[in-house]
Amino acid sequence: MALQSMTGFARSEGTSGRYRWAWELRSVNGKGLDIRLRLPSGMEALEVEARQRLSEALSRGNLQVTLSVTISENRVEAVVNEEALAAVLKLRDALGSSVVDPSPMRLDALLGIRGLVEFREAVDSEEIIAARDAAILDGLSRAIAALGDMRRREGDALGRLLSGHVDRIEELARRVEADPSRSPEEIARKLEAQLQALLESAPSLDRDRLHAEAALLATKADLREEIDRLKAHVAAARELLAEGGPIGRKLDFLAQEFNRESNTICSKSNAVAVTSAGIELKVVIDQFREQVQNLE
Repeated sequence: MALQSMTGFARSEGTSGRYRWAWELRSVNGKGLDIRLRLPSGMEALEVEARQRLSEALSRGNLQVTLSVTISENRVEAVVNEEALAAVLKLRDALGSSVVDPSPMRLDALLGIRGLVEFREAVDSEEIIAARDAAILDGLSRAIAALGDMRRREGDALGRLLSGHVDRIEELARRVEADPSRSPEEIARKLEAQLQALLESAPSLDRDRLHAEAALLATKADLREEIDRLKAHVAAARELLAEGGPIGRKLDFLAQEFNRESNTICSKSNAVAVTSAGIELKVVIDQFREQVQNLE
């Protein structure tokens, strides 16, 4: 599976009858999938289906999803209040010849009667509304696909960058492993010199106890376990990057493990070169973890 970044933007627009619509999708980093959906008033029925399509396509990221709809043609229809009209006609018949002007009622007179005729925006049929909603949801699917394409392109770039960081971590681990200060002979030579200096300054010290303490210090100063764990984490990171998919959380955990080993190497170091490599390790690991935060 391809890697995906959590950042991206997509827009999809179209028309259905007299309706023009547009979707805008914005995605940024997030611990989980947080969908913030904004729909025009009266179109809340689309929310459930829209959320389902977004959830099926994406697993992480904070999403801002906005739908805008405009009407290109306003249609007005006249609606007659049948009860009011019947009441007016009944009144006319009841008055009969007693009215001064017995001529037929004029249209302008009827329109002047308050509440008799109401002018309002025409209501579309259920078929037209259904076709409009289907077109809008299809447009959402296209926008989701476009967002996914953008996130995958950025994911590919992130994958190459992270692979470079992993290579550098491996290189620095090998530098620490190969440093002459790690050889048993060098460790023994340094400890022997320190022991000799102690015994010269304080001859009364117990030689056997000092040698036992020195052996313990040498064991604690050994970096074999840290180097082996770094190598294992490097292999695991490469495997995840090759596997792809939503691996951001797993890589973030590995970044924490990388950092733990680099801290231990720096604390145990007995040579300037090893300390320097440990510090550089920490810098590269920080860069690695920063980029991992952008990955789904």
